[in-house]
Amino acid sequence: MTMGTFAGTHSENILSITLRSFLRGDVAATGAKWLPATLILASIAAVAYADFIVSTVSLGYLYILPLGISAMFLRTRISYALIVVCVFLHDFFGPPYTSLEARVAHNFTAVIGFTFVVYIIQRYSKQREQLDRTVRQQRDQLLQDVELAAQVQRMFLPSHRPAIAGLEIAGMMQPARGVSGDYFDYMPVNDHTLQLVIADVAGKGVPAALLMAATAAAVQLETREKRDMLEVVNRLNASLYSLSGSNRYVTLLLANIDTRKQSLTYVNCGHNPALLYRTKSRAVVTMNSSCVPIGMFDSLTCAMNPVTLAAGDVLVLYTDGVIEAENSEGEEFGVERLSSLIQRGYMLSSDELMNHILESIADFSRNVGFEDDVTILVVKFKFDSM
Repeated sequence: MTMGTFAGTHSENILSITLRSFLRGDVAATGAKWLPATLILASIAAVAYADFIVSTVSLGYLYILPLGISAMFLRTRISYALIVVCVFLHDFFGPPYTSLEARVAHNFTAVIGFTFVVYIIQRYSKQREQLDRTVRQQRDQLLQDVELAAQVQRMFLPSHRPAIAGLEIAGMMQPARGVSGDYFDYMPVNDHTLQLVIADVAGKGVPAALLMAATAAAVQLETREKRDMLEVVNRLNASLYSLSGSNRYVTLLLANIDTRKQSLTYVNCGHNPALLYRTKSRAVVTMNSSCVPIGMFDSLTCAMNPVTLAAGDVLVLYTDGVIEAENSEGEEFGVERLSSLIQRGYMLSSDELMNHILESIADFSRNVGFEDDVTILVVKFKFDSM
């Protein structure tokens, strides 16, 4: 760095510090610091010049404009000092007075009037500044609370994958708003049986996240009791309906996988149809809903659906944030695109296929972003490796 460059930088730093000492705290922290001072000084000069040119009429009241601006942007002592400057300029450049008493009375009245205007505007500015500070503090506290809620929510998600021979599992959840109304889990029953669950609470944000937490806790409690799936969903329905009536509900798919029998049994309560890739036919079949979402009515009439599996089959469970993701033209990603991804990527590992689906959705919605929570669960059946 040359001496000239250093001197220039040093002068700029001194000027910046000087300007900050004149400006109010919230003004000094943002924007071009020289602009308010330049505007105020230019306004005072313009009024003084007009006062000098027009000698027949007093234009002292025009100083209210620069003084009002100074009250909004400058520190209190600077604004009151400018009152003295404006009164002096008006006294010097304004029309002549008929007597000393008139001159003193006029200047005294100007000081009182200008002081009142500056006081009112500065009081309003300080109240607004205090309100902004309070809002920022509340916003920061809310963000901390949401982050804490998100950490608690993540505790309900599986922390590790079950080691069951013949199954390769991957799952993820990406909230749209810090906390999520989605939930998934995989719960080993024994060394050859696994239960899967994926759920989506109606709505978004904190209310949906709270109901999701209640659903997750109830699912984990019910599945530990070794009940059959129909009994589990009926008990879940009764619990959730008692909590929220019919105002809020949860779509849920509960599946039981038996690697020895190479079979899958599921109950779909109003959830998006799971997609099962058949390696023999290279077709994707849907596992449709068999009853309404849980919590919507006081009782359910559901059916268990059996599915025979084969080595190489791939099961993909997801929430509506996947297929309802939109591009900039308002077009949804849809089930057909998801099915095509599975057909083309069935040779990938569970993790690779899951990430490929997520990346494809993100690319599809890159100009819009995710408007809903995204949850994906992939299970590859590798019975030939058992």
